[in-house]
Amino acid sequence: MVGIGCNNFGRRLDLDGTAAVLNQAIDEGINLFDTADIYGGEGASEDLMGKALEGKRHQVVLATKFAGPMGEGPMSKGTSRNHIIDAVDASLTRLKTDYIDLYQVHFPDPLTPMEETMRALDDLVRAGKVRYIGNSNYAGWQIANAHWIAQQYGMTPFISAQNEWSLLKRAVETEIVPAAQEFGLGVLPFFPLSSGLLTGKYKRGQDAPEGTRLSAGPMAERALTDRNFDVVEKLEEYATSHGHTLLELAMSWLASHPAVGSVIAGATKPEQVTSNAASASWVLTDEERAEVDALAR
Repeated sequence: MVGIGCNNFGRRLDLDGTAAVLNQAIDEGINLFDTADIYGGEGASEDLMGKALEGKRHQVVLATKFAGPMGEGPMSKGTSRNHIIDAVDASLTRLKTDYIDLYQVHFPDPLTPMEETMRALDDLVRAGKVRYIGNSNYAGWQIANAHWIAQQYGMTPFISAQNEWSLLKRAVETEIVPAAQEFGLGVLPFFPLSSGLLTGKYKRGQDAPEGTRLSAGPMAERALTDRNFDVVEKLEEYATSHGHTLLELAMSWLASHPAVGSVIAGATKPEQVTSNAASASWVLTDEERAEVDALAR
């Protein structure tokens, strides 16, 4: 139920570090690796993954995304047919593979008709370059619109929706999750630990650990608030009383939701992969889910 988010490859990790994380994931039974052409800058994440996975491609499910800017000018981004065709060939080359298991629209493109995007993606599936397609950061109405277009014109539909979702970020539950369930998409939550706030390593009134994502900057100011700590402390107390960690509660709460296909969590060290792999093993009962929902609201 846990997948590896690969946005650290090429940014915080070099080839050796990337290989260590990917190999550990495979050893732990994790096979979903989610990246994007913009991760690491100029395709660096895909490039490192292609090298690290040589000889192991058949063991993994490769998911990547397109639509973010990959150069100067309007033709190097978005979801137009022109950019999609260029982007998929570039990703295939960097990943050293003949096909992408899950090809996802990274961001909605208001300048391109949805029908053009869906038609181009359908062509990629028919050509064998892509096996399944998904979306990321879509609103509920965009998921519904894309499904209608695919159904109306006999095109390949989206099978997944990747959005931010955690015990501290629950806006997706209003429209996105219901839309995904209605139209048969699996949700792939990213930032399930809310930038680390749901790991338990940040404490109210204490300086954030040096070198962590929330050690400084505007993200820390937005995240390390009394309101968030009020929720985090209640959740941590609940997890402890049930013999689990806060991290295990955060991951298992998502993984046990019927709409969730896999939970995407980043890692920079093999030991983090091991921790993430074990974190979603708590199968919450309906009563426990209701109790956690009440605490998190």
